[in-house]
Amino acid sequence: MQKAITILFLTISTTFFAQKHNLEDGFIAKGYDVVAYFNNSANEGKREFSTTYNSVKFKFISKKNLALFKSNPEKFMPQYGGFCAYALGKRGKLIDIDPESFEIRDGKLYLFYNSWFNDTFEKWKEGNPNKLRKKADENWTKMRKK
Repeated sequence: MQKAITILFLTISTTFFAQKHNLEDGFIAKGYDVVAYFNNSANEGKREFSTTYNSVKFKFISKKNLALFKSNPEKFMPQYGGFCAYALGKRGKLIDIDPESFEIRDGKLYLFYNSWFNDTFEKWKEGNPNKLRKKADENWTKMRKK
């Protein structure tokens, strides 16, 4: 019985946590370097340059980027837990991302889904990014309170 309760607790905890951050192999942004995005570059980080912040793991391409992140982690955090900004703004859905589809807007990192014929970054740009961002902010706030 104790084992069943423990498994249930872990399942619920994992599901709850997964809803707050989009993680792959435990890393946000599919292991891409969140500091490199601010240099307009999408690069997969290396395990030897990794850290954890607020229970979320990050990888970086260099010791320098790791140090930059540690000096101001909130500056480099992907918006909406690393989920697709367009999907959250347009439909209120938590959708996976393509780590090479991103935008830095007003000093913040936004990630997007891109596969086959569904490039949400293009839809974001063609739509009204400020309106979509405002709606995504509202949806994210509601989801985090649940």
